[in-house]
Amino acid sequence: MDYYPRPSHADWTYLQKYGIKASSGGGRSSARETIGRVAASAIAEKYLKSAFGIEIVAFVSAVGNVRMEPMEDYEDAQDKGAWLEKWHKWWSYLNGVQRKDVDANEIRCPDPVVAEKMKQRILKAKEDQNSIGGVVQCVIRNVPTGLGEPCFDKLEAKLAHAMLSIPATKAFEIGSGMAGTQIPGNVHNDSFVQNDGRMRTETNFSGGIQGGISNGEDIYFKVAFKSVATIGQEQETAKYTGAAGVLAAKGRHDPCVLPRAAPIVESMAALVIMDMVLQQEARKGAASHLQKSDIPPVLTGKLEGAM
Repeated sequence: MDYYPRPSHADWTYLQKYGIKASSGGGRSSARETIGRVAASAIAEKYLKSAFGIEIVAFVSAVGNVRMEPMEDYEDAQDKGAWLEKWHKWWSYLNGVQRKDVDANEIRCPDPVVAEKMKQRILKAKEDQNSIGGVVQCVIRNVPTGLGEPCFDKLEAKLAHAMLSIPATKAFEIGSGMAGTQIPGNVHNDSFVQNDGRMRTETNFSGGIQGGISNGEDIYFKVAFKSVATIGQEQETAKYTGAAGVLAAKGRHDPCVLPRAAPIVESMAALVIMDMVLQQEARKGAASHLQKSDIPPVLTGKLEGAM
């Protein structure tokens, strides 16, 4: 029997690292391992909702070049008003989308018209024994301020770490993301306003995080998933021996992972926010117990001078 390291799989790298080849379709590099993440996040998400009212919703916003978000033709918007109109429309949509809307169809895209186009694109890939990738958009609402730790545990860094640990991910964008490179500073800066008795930002290009710390606005980000590596088409590649050969995958495989990926993105977001909440609550608890009488007299004068 001929054995091949499958193109764009972890077969070869795992063999080099561990000296073994997983017989279960990728072993620890398989998306099968995410079942534990999803199970743990069910508890975390329930707590976050109960204690803080935090809501996390992820959905498929793109499959191939079929996209639902208004994220193109930035150069056509020459004035600040045009920029803000485009972005406020998208923010308003993100603020209102609910999980029931996402789960209303098998693609997990809350826009039924776009979802049907995505479905046809996936079916085309399946018909061609090929695959296609896409993007999952996620929004986290009602996040308390103060989550995130300088310098290496900034909230967006923790989210990026978590999202890029999901199999098949290839990119992470938060807030305005790459599109923000096209937006002038006088538009991109999020000005502060007093609203509902608290400080808010007039816009939210920052994606709810500034200086690595949550500012109380909605956090939103995108995660890109590559086209599935296992395809039915014949591919010229090399065997483990180095000899050239042709490989065609057999058995069942998904032509697109996006509908399955959305719940995993929600799960990882819940686990990150749960970790950050626990850290922040621990800090607040420690501070509340640190009374002036608890400070050694030798340090009291120094601390008073610093206050």
